[in-house]
Amino acid sequence: MKPLAEPFRERFYHGERQSVPGAREFTRAALADWGVTEERADDILLCVSELTTNALVHGVPPGRGFLLRYEDGVRVEVHDSGDGVPAVPRMADETTADAEGGRGLFLVEALADKWGVGERDPGKVVWRELGTGPARPEAMSSGGGESRTDVTPIPGGGI
Repeated sequence: MKPLAEPFRERFYHGERQSVPGAREFTRAALADWGVTEERADDILLCVSELTTNALVHGVPPGRGFLLRYEDGVRVEVHDSGDGVPAVPRMADETTADAEGGRGLFLVEALADKWGVGERDPGKVVWRELGTGPARPEAMSSGGGESRTDVTPIPGGGI
C-alpha cells in the first residue's frame, strides 16, 4: 500500500436512494488513490453500502442527509441525525431468519476489525475500522461472542 496522500476525506449526501451508489463511488476512488488491495476494497465497499443504507432507512429524517467520513483510509464514519442505537440481529432469532432485511450490521460486524456507535448532537455516528492489508481470518466471524458495538461519545455538529 502506498502512503496516504490525503488521509482525511468526507462528503455529505442528501437523504435519497442515489446517495448509496454515490457513496460507493466516492469510496472506490479514495481506496484506489490509497492503493488498498482489491480484497479489502470489496469488504470496505460492502460495509459502506450497508452503513449508508442503514443511515437512509433508519437515521435520516426527511429533508436531512448523512456525512460519510474517512480517516487514515481505515476508519469509515457515517453521521446521521437519527436517534437510537443500531443492534446486530442474531441469526438464530426466528423473527429475523426469513426477513428480507436486517442483516447489514451482521455483515459489518463480520467484516470489520472493529465497529461501534458514537453520540453526536443531533443523532449518532456509526463507524467501522477495517485494516487495508489482507483479510484476517479471525475478523471474518463474529463467533457469537461479545458485540463490538461499544457506544463511544464522538463530538460533532448537526446534519
